[in-house]
Amino acid sequence: MATGGHATDVRTFAQRVQDVGETLGDVPLQVAAQYYLVHSGHLSGDYRGTEHLCRRLMQSLQGERTRERFGLAIFPAVLSRAYLVRSLAEQGAFDEADAHGHEAIRIAEALDHPFSIVNACLGLAYLDGVRGELSQAARLLERAVALCRDWDITFWTPIGLASLGHVYAWSGRIREGVSWLQQALTAYESTGFGLFHSLSVVQLGEAYLLADQVEDARACAERAVRLARERGERGYETYALRLLGEIAAHRVPLATELAEQYYRQALTLADELGMRPLLAHCHCGLGTLYARIGQRQQAQAELSAAMELYRAMDMTFWLPQVEATLAQMA
Repeated sequence: MATGGHATDVRTFAQRVQDVGETLGDVPLQVAAQYYLVHSGHLSGDYRGTEHLCRRLMQSLQGERTRERFGLAIFPAVLSRAYLVRSLAEQGAFDEADAHGHEAIRIAEALDHPFSIVNACLGLAYLDGVRGELSQAARLLERAVALCRDWDITFWTPIGLASLGHVYAWSGRIREGVSWLQQALTAYESTGFGLFHSLSVVQLGEAYLLADQVEDARACAERAVRLARERGERGYETYALRLLGEIAAHRVPLATELAEQYYRQALTLADELGMRPLLAHCHCGLGTLYARIGQRQQAQAELSAAMELYRAMDMTFWLPQVEATLAQMA
C-alpha cells in the first residue's frame, strides 16, 4: 500500500487474511485484515463501504481494546475513526465526521502515540479542508507536520506537507502553498510512498491554477489521472477530472467543449461514489462556464444545484462565488 499498489489487489489480499483469521478465531489477524481493508476501501473510492468497515472495526474495539495496537503501526481504534472521518467528509456528513475526528485525537493523545496523533490530525484536517474551515485545518496540519519533524515520522511527512500547502494556497497564501506542495512531491519521490500521492498531485495542480500557472496545473492534473487509474483510486481520479475541467475553463481561448466533457465525467463519478461536496464543485464549475458563454438557462440550473448543495452541507466558503456569478447574470 505504501509503495502505491493497486487498491483492488490490497483489498483482495486483506479479505483473504480476514477469512483465515475468522477460520482460526485469531482476533489480532482479523483486526489487521480490517485495518488494511479500511485503507484499500477508502483509496478505491468506496466511501460507503469504508464507512461500514470503520464502524464495524470501531464496534469490535471497545473498552481495553482501544489501547491495543495488534502489532500495527497505528492504533486501530484511532485509524478506524480517522478513515471514518475522511469517508464521511467525502459524502458531506460533516457534523458526524467532526465528532469522530475529535474522538480520534482524544484517544491518540491518551495513548501518547505520536504516529497515531498525526494520523488523527490529518483526518480531521481533511474534513475541515473539504468543509472550507481553512484556519482550523491549518492549525491541525501545522501540529501534524511539527510532530512528523520532531519524531522523524517520514511516512506521514509528504502527506502533511501537501495537505498544509493545499490549505495555505486556498487561504490566499498561494506562493507559500505551492512551495510546501512542491516539497511534498519531492518527499514522495525520495521515499517511494504512494499513500495519497495522486491526491497530493491534484492539490499541487489546484495551487498552480490559483497561481495562474495553467500549464503546470494541467501537467499535474494529467499526471494525477494516470496515477489514480494505475492504482484504482477512483475518488482521486474524480478530483483530477474536475481539475482538468477547471483548467480547460481557464484557458485562453476558452476550451468550452473540453471543460464541459471533464466536468461531466467528474459529475458522473462523483454521483456514483456519493461525493456530495465534489458534486457541488462540479455544478459550480459548469454553471460558471455556462454563464461565461451566455447559456443563461443552463448556468442558472447548474449554479442553483451547487448553491443548494453548499447550503445543505453548510459549505459557506464557496457560496460567495456562486452568488457573485448569479448576480452578474442578473
